Amino acid sequence: MDFKKIETLDWLEDARRQIQRLLAGGRLPHAFLILSKDGLGAGPLADWIAAAVLCESASGRPCGACPSCNLLRAENHPDLHRVDREDDALQVKIDQVRTLIDALSYTSYRGGYKVGILSSAETLNASSANAFLKTLEEPSGNTLLLLIAAPSHRLPATIASRCQRLVLRTPAPDLALSWLERNGLAEQGRADLLQLSHGAPLRALELDCASALNLSQEMVQSVAQLEARRVDLSLVAERWVKSDFPLRLIWLENWITDRIRSLGAAGATGVKTVDAVVLPRSLLKAKIRGLFGLLDDARELKRLTGTSINLQLALEQTLIKHFVRE
Repeated sequence: MDFKKIETLDWLEDARRQIQRLLAGGRLPHAFLILSKDGLGAGPLADWIAAAVLCESASGRPCGACPSCNLLRAENHPDLHRVDREDDALQVKIDQVRTLIDALSYTSYRGGYKVGILSSAETLNASSANAFLKTLEEPSGNTLLLLIAAPSHRLPATIASRCQRLVLRTPAPDLALSWLERNGLAEQGRADLLQLSHGAPLRALELDCASALNLSQEMVQSVAQLEARRVDLSLVAERWVKSDFPLRLIWLENWITDRIRSLGAAGATGVKTVDAVVLPRSLLKAKIRGLFGLLDDARELKRLTGTSINLQLALEQTLIKHFVRE
C-alpha cells in the first residue's frame, strides 16, 4: 500500500489539507463519501486518509515510519478493512457488507482507530445499503468509514446524507499536462490522451498512447459512417460495447461537445461551421438541440455501464434515435 503516492498528486492537495485540519482539531467525522470519476485518485486519497488516522506518530501523520505505517505498507494492518466489488460482479454483495460491519464491531487491535474502506459504493443495492445504514447511524467508537463512489444518483440518499462529502474535481488542463510531463508521458499525443480521459490525469497515464489514438481514429470513421448512413448500426454497437466502451463514450461526449461549440460559434458569427458545413439558420437551432439530446443519451449510457442492462441494445436504440430518425 503506497499511501504516500497522493503527495505527488498536485490536484488533491486541498483535500489533504482539509483532512489534516480536521484531524489536528479532533473534528474528524465518522464517515467520508469520496465522490470521484475514474482517474482522479480517489483510491490513493482513501489510502492516505486511512494511513493518517491509523498512524501512531504524534505529528506529521502519516509519518511512514511507525509500526502502524509499516503494517500498512505490508498490507497487513489488523484495523484496516476493505470492500470492493468482486471480479465481474455488478454490485457490492450484502455478504461483503456484513463481513465489514462485523470486522468494525470489534475493539481496535492496536488501541486506536478502525477504518473501513468501501469502494464502488454506488453499486450498493437496497439490501446492502440497509445493512450498512445502521453502522453509519451508530458507528462503534473510534471508527472511520471511507466510501468511494462515482458521482451518480445511484447511491441511496440515506447513505450519502450520513457522510461528509469530499468531491474530487478535474484539475485544470495546464496542471494535468504538467503532471503528465513529470511522470514521463511523451509530449506527442499527451493533450489528446488527457482529453480522451475526460481530464483525469491518472487515467491518461494508464492509456496506451498508440492504442488510444487508434481508437480515436476509428471513432472518427465510425461517426462519419453513421452520419452518412453507410454502416450497420448493430455491428457498430457490438464493436463499441465489446472494446473499450467507457473510453468510446468519453470520446463521443468530447465529439458532441466540440460540435455544439462549433455550431454555437456559427450561430454567433455566421452559418459556416468548422467542419466546412453550411447550414441554413432555420436548421441550426434544431441541429444543436439534436446534439444536446445525443449528449444526454451518451451520458445516460455511461451511467448504465456496470449495471445489468443490455448495453448493446441500449446503444443500438440511441444510434437509431439520433442517426436514423432525424
